[in-house]
This record gives sequence, structure tokens and C-alpha cells, in this order.
Amino acid sequence: MTSPSSAAAKPAPKPAARLLESGIIFSAANFLANLLNFAFLAVIGRQLSHNGEFSLANNTLGFAAFLALPMSIATQAVTHYIARFHFSGDDARLHGLLTGCRRFLFWISVAGSFTALFLVEPLSRFFNFPRGSLMFGALAVVLTWLWGAYFTALCQGLAWFKRLALIALLSAFLRVLFGGITTKFWPVAEWAVLASVIAVSANLVLLFWKSDFPRRSGDVISPWNRDFLGFLVVAAACVGGGMFFQQGDMLVAQRYFNPTDRDAYIAAERLAAALLLVVGPLLSVLFTHRSGRRHHDALREQLRLVGLCAATLIFGAIALFLLRDFCLEILGRNTPEAASMIGRLSLTMVFVGLLQTLGAWSLASRWMKISLLYGLLGLAYWLALLFLGKSPADLLAVMPMAAGISFAIVFLVWLAAMRLHKIGPPEQS
Repeated sequence: MTSPSSAAAKPAPKPAARLLESGIIFSAANFLANLLNFAFLAVIGRQLSHNGEFSLANNTLGFAAFLALPMSIATQAVTHYIARFHFSGDDARLHGLLTGCRRFLFWISVAGSFTALFLVEPLSRFFNFPRGSLMFGALAVVLTWLWGAYFTALCQGLAWFKRLALIALLSAFLRVLFGGITTKFWPVAEWAVLASVIAVSANLVLLFWKSDFPRRSGDVISPWNRDFLGFLVVAAACVGGGMFFQQGDMLVAQRYFNPTDRDAYIAAERLAAALLLVVGPLLSVLFTHRSGRRHHDALREQLRLVGLCAATLIFGAIALFLLRDFCLEILGRNTPEAASMIGRLSLTMVFVGLLQTLGAWSLASRWMKISLLYGLLGLAYWLALLFLGKSPADLLAVMPMAAGISFAIVFLVWLAAMRLHKIGPPEQS
């Protein structure tokens, strides 16, 4: 006879049951956010219509992301560890680890802030940014990103994807509102850059759920051990490689191109880079669940998520190529020069998106050698662009070929690792 307690008991949901659903819902919300971000580009594309201000605004944000790289690395590593213990069910250890990670991210934020202050001037000269005020804007963006990164790590690690989606929507709305108003009255790149500072304030919405935050633990567990240190090194390679693949070309364009060529290139590049924004939420879900998985039956859903990323990239690239004139017209940048770049840039971003998918899988699976390979290929890719891409034609001749070769190398090694490891779960420490 079944007891009332056992009859009332419900089986715990399997991670695989909600993985694909989480990815689709998160992606749908972020698709709306990306439409708002595209509206932001359209607004500043029309209002920053002279002297290369449009490309300066976008390249300054790319430069800020480059300066914020240490925090991106730390966030990725902390996300992985929070996810592992969140899905393990070890709540006591999770709370202690969160307290330790808060301290770690605090000191990384302090160190990153001083590093950005030290590097901003020499790097801005190397990449030929024309005004010091742009660098003040970049610093404001970097410092805001540094001090707000903890919320992203916490939400991803605890699989709060709906809340992340809400933040993304609110952030994009604030960016459009502030950037649209300010650049209408003062059509210079600095105001478009500061719009990204205002957008980060959307993280404050998490205060409505502060009661859901894991409580501070009296037993602080420091993340600093040999395992975490090794993973941090590999995360540095993986995140750095992704940065070089995704945004390295913008810094090359800022260094070498004249304002007219740079504006045309950045308009086409931002449209092509939107493909990566579309699959970004899917990769966040994949990385979190792959990092903390407990069940072998989650594998099928994870592989479906990888397939969905690939299909989205390919379909998006085809759609963008067919609608290139329409999209460029919305940006106010529909020139023959910009339109001619869309095809090769879209192909490049398909390869880059696939590389990021394999890189996220490998890092979450702790396949350290593949993650290091991904980082080294990203650095080699960027150096090739820096030395060979001194004009739009030269840069676009190198990018698809270099990205395609890099993807082929990582994909073959990834397939070999799948057979070798039989895709077993990482050990919980």
C-alpha cells in the first residue's frame, strides 16, 4: 500500500527535460532584445552620419570589451563552478563557494579597473582613436561592466535564464532611449558609447528577487585551488580566443581604415555579428547545463542544442545575405561598398559561431587541450588580420579562409575527443 507521503512525492525534474525549452525561451526573449539593439544601431547610424562617428562609437565599445577581458574570463570560470555545485545539490558547499566567489570577483574588479586605467592610453594610441573623450567613455563602460559582472555570473550559474532575458530586454530598451535622445541633440560617438553605461543599470531589477539569492555562508569556500587555477588559465585562452574571433577585426579596422571605409565596413560587420548575438543565449544555456550536468540523458538535448545553434547560424546568414540592402537601408548605410561585404562577413560569422559553440562545449566539459587550441587559434586569427588586413579588401580576403581553417581544425579534434571520452560527465570535486 502506498503511503500518503510517497504518493505526494514528485520525481525530481531531469536537467535534460528543460534544457532545449530553456534555450528556446531564452533565445526568443533575447531575439526581441537584439531587435532593440538593432534599432539602436539604426538610430545612431542615421544620427551619427558624418566624419566616421558611427564606426567610432562601435569600435570604442569593441575596445572596451577588449579592456574588460580579465573580468569576462573570471565570470566564465565562476559561472562554471557555480553551475557545477548548483546542479550537484550540495547547497551548503554552494553557499560557501558563492561567498568565496564574491570576494574573488571583487578583487578581480579592482585589479581590472586599475589595469584598464593603465592600458587605455597606450592602446588607444596604437589603435588610432582620435579623441581622449572616447577613452573616458570606454573607461566608463569598462568599469560598469566590471562591477556588474557578478550578477551575470550568478544568474547563469543558478540557471536564472528568464531573469537574464528580462535584464537583456530592459537593458536594450534603456540603450535605445538614452542613445536616441542624446545623439539627436549631440551627434557624436561619445553619447552612443555612454548609452551602454546606462543600459547596464538594468541589472538593478535583480533587487526584486534579492530574497532568492543564496544566503551568505559562515563557512567561506575559496575558489582558489589547483583545479580552479588550471581551469582559470584554460578559460582565459577560451574567452580570449572568442574575443579575437568575434571582435578582433573591428580593432584592425580602427587601426588601418580611413573614416569612409571604416563606416561602410562597421555597418556590414555589425549586421553580420548579429548572427552571434542570436545564438549567444543558446550557448549560455549549453555552457551552464554542460558544466553542471548530472545525467547522461542530458546529452541528447545538449547535442540538439548544438544542432540548433548551427542551423540558426546558417539560416541567419542566408537571410541576411538576401535582405542585405533592406538591413543596410534601416541603418542608413546602404552603399555598394557595405553591401558587397555582407556575404564574406556572414560566412565568417557562421564559422566563428560554430567555433564558439565547440569552444563552449569543450570548456564546460573540461576538455582543456581543445579549449587551449581554440584560444591559440583565436590569437593566430587576429594576428593574421592585424598583419594582412590593411584595407577592407585585404581583410575580407583573409577572414573567411582563416575562420574556416580554424573551425575545421577544432571540429576534427572535437570529434576525436567525443570518441575518446565517450562524452562522460566531468568529475565533481
